[in-house]
Amino acid sequence: MAQHDEPVTVTLAGIARLAGVGRAAVSNWRRRHGDFPSPVAGTDASPQFSLDVVEEWLTRHKKGDAVTDGWERLWPRIEDLGDRDRMGRLIARVGMQLNEGGAMPAEHTVPDVPDPERALAEEALRLARKGGEGGTGGFLFLLGRWLGTHVRQIATTPSPLAHLMTEIAQMAGGGEHVRSVVDPACGTGGLLVAAARRWTGEGSLELIGHDRDPVLAGLAEAWLALEAPGTERKVLAADTLREDPLPQADADLVLCNPPSNERDWGHSELATDRRWQFGQPPRTEPELAWVQHILSLLGPQGLAVVLLPPAVASRRAGRRIRAGLVRAGAVRMVVALPAGAAPPYGVGLHLWLLRSPAAEESASSALFVDTADCRHTPTTGRGQAVDWSAVRDRILAGLRGEAAEGTAVIPVLDLIGDETDLTPARHVPATATATAVDLRRSWTDFDAALLAVRDSSQALRTLTSVREPGDRVDVSVAELEQAGAVTLAAGTALPTGLVQRGSRPGEAVPVITPLLMGEGEDGRQWMAPEDVERLHVEGKLTITAFGDVVVVGATQGYDAWVETRAPTVLGPHLHRLRVDPERLDPFFLASCLRVRSNARRAGTHASASSRIDVRRLRALRLPLEEQRRHGEIHRQLVEFQRAAADMSVMSESLGDVLAGLLAGGGLAGG
Repeated sequence: MAQHDEPVTVTLAGIARLAGVGRAAVSNWRRRHGDFPSPVAGTDASPQFSLDVVEEWLTRHKKGDAVTDGWERLWPRIEDLGDRDRMGRLIARVGMQLNEGGAMPAEHTVPDVPDPERALAEEALRLARKGGEGGTGGFLFLLGRWLGTHVRQIATTPSPLAHLMTEIAQMAGGGEHVRSVVDPACGTGGLLVAAARRWTGEGSLELIGHDRDPVLAGLAEAWLALEAPGTERKVLAADTLREDPLPQADADLVLCNPPSNERDWGHSELATDRRWQFGQPPRTEPELAWVQHILSLLGPQGLAVVLLPPAVASRRAGRRIRAGLVRAGAVRMVVALPAGAAPPYGVGLHLWLLRSPAAEESASSALFVDTADCRHTPTTGRGQAVDWSAVRDRILAGLRGEAAEGTAVIPVLDLIGDETDLTPARHVPATATATAVDLRRSWTDFDAALLAVRDSSQALRTLTSVREPGDRVDVSVAELEQAGAVTLAAGTALPTGLVQRGSRPGEAVPVITPLLMGEGEDGRQWMAPEDVERLHVEGKLTITAFGDVVVVGATQGYDAWVETRAPTVLGPHLHRLRVDPERLDPFFLASCLRVRSNARRAGTHASASSRIDVRRLRALRLPLEEQRRHGEIHRQLVEFQRAAADMSVMSESLGDVLAGLLAGGGLAGG
């Protein structure tokens, strides 16, 4: 093992990974255990601890001893090398040695490493051989951690997108076997690995990759050696735009996610380069330089799938080159991806499907596909994620020639103009406008909602405001709990892997979390009843029964209600109050607790995300019969609010239908 003058250090997040717990658990250990290791480096905001001392503490307290002997234990020692390139070269060496039983190839792009780092490599090899699977899993673990550590410096192509790019190429090529694949900006080799997984075994396959960063090229070579040991492969550390190491390439397929927004890409020195068949790219258009370079690598029937920033399709400086590409039939398809498909995640990138201008068939049209709306809410409920299944279905439907939503086939002559804007949203027609049937249905729903509001408001109209006597007293939930009128239970962390999302089967048990409050039925999480029963018996879940009062224990989104659709599983920051019906009416209690002024008194006031001390919430002290009268009014009020919310939804839906018909000229006065 490597020797260090200073101890190998690990952060709180690293300790959490070692122990297989969340960071919050480690923070709790640090507060509760007086013998928790003291920081040896870092800052108060980001302390660092001695790895050896932490491992000894975890073992002594029987926390995480099952994982500290494996990859999680090795990674902090590799991370302690500090330098990005040193870490990368070490991981590449591990990958190369895992290939062919540990023998290093005669020619490779991985420089030698110093003796202390060789000891780390030997430890990694020992772990990989112990784990089986040829060591690929261990190499991918190290590669993933390295990329995560340097995520701001290295852009990669996510695996779902890489596989989609190969599938597009396969369908566009008519399903023919691909014999040679080139990636002139391969990075760590993700696109080449995706190609190897798709076409290895169908015949001879040659994989060629270039990257100007020697460390990335070395990692790509190591990954390919593990994933595709039977293929012919060649990975070079080269600046392909300046050096052009493949002047006579005849590739069947080029897959590429080239660097973008670069200014120093060789504009001046490449002014007379033969590759600029459609014009020399302006200095501000490096992506169009890459596009022309990629076309130069293709054989007569070759295809290319390229990931590009959306501005490449519309920037004025590149309009002449775009027009030339379209006129030559090189642009076969442009796809607008949803934001989050690949770095930078805040931008909706484009996929360009290109065919060699030397192809025998000249394209008379181009396909445009807009998948920017293909998103869904993930299980965590945080933000939205790319719906890769919907993206794939829409693109492949367009390639099959189907008239799918979000697709359009535009003649080449219609694309060539002053701008030659290839942005899909400019060409894909909007969603079909509303019909007369939609209008009638919307008015029916609106009228039903209006009637529900009118009916639910009738009973409330008879209520009058009265001045409360000054002798009214209240009582806290804590006092009710001490008196046995209420039993309080907090929601628990949801078990990873058992919580499902989407359409709920009839017997499934719904799961409630504050993040998903207010979503429709399809937005709910759920669990299988057998899992709920088992975990409830083990005391690992909090589930509700009919008549329980549920309280959201957070200032933001605070609410309280009576459960009428039990059982449900309560997630974190939710609380269950089970009342004694002979002493307390649940609807009355909910009416007292849901008032926001009550929550403000019981909150910490630290921030909008502060927590509510449920035991400090207060309710009026009333006789049971009077509680029940208050509870009945509360039920009527809840029904009115629910009807009013439905009315708001139906009003918005009706307004959208009317606006759509009006915009399409489909409305006329009476």
